[in-house]
Amino acid sequence: MRYLVSVLALAAFPAWAQVQVENAWIRPTPPGAKIAAGYMVIRNSGAAADRLLGASSPAAEKVQTHVTVKDGEILRMREVKGYEIPAGGRFELKPGGAHLMLVNIKAPLAQGQKVPATLRFEKAGEVKVEFSVGQPAGKPDASGHDHAH
Repeated sequence: MRYLVSVLALAAFPAWAQVQVENAWIRPTPPGAKIAAGYMVIRNSGAAADRLLGASSPAAEKVQTHVTVKDGEILRMREVKGYEIPAGGRFELKPGGAHLMLVNIKAPLAQGQKVPATLRFEKAGEVKVEFSVGQPAGKPDASGHDHAH
C-alpha cells in the first residue's frame, strides 16, 4: 500500500521537484541596452537527464539559450537548442560560457531589481525563477565588495 501511495504521489507532482535553480542573476544594464545575460546553477536531483529547452520573461521580447565560443582571438555568442542537465548533476550558466540571452529588454535593469522568468524543461515542464540584478551571492564586484551579505 505504501508503495502505491508513493507511486501515486510521484505521478501527481511533476518532475519540476527534481530541478532546482540557484543563484539566478543578471548584471545591471546601461540606459539604451537591448540585451542582458542571465546566469544560474541548475541542479537535477532526478534519476534521468533533463534538458532546458528555452525561457521567457516579461522583461524581454524573447529569451534565447546561448553559449560563448572562442573564434581565434574573438569570443562570440551562439544560440543553441538548449542545455543538457545531467541526472544527479548540475549545469552552470556563467559569464564566458552558457547563458540565457534576454533580447530586446523593455527597460534598463538596475542593481537590486528582480526579474521574473519561466524556464521550460523537456521533462520538468515550466519552472519559475527570479533573477537578482547585481552580482551573485558570494561573488565580489569590481571593487572587491560582496554586496550579498
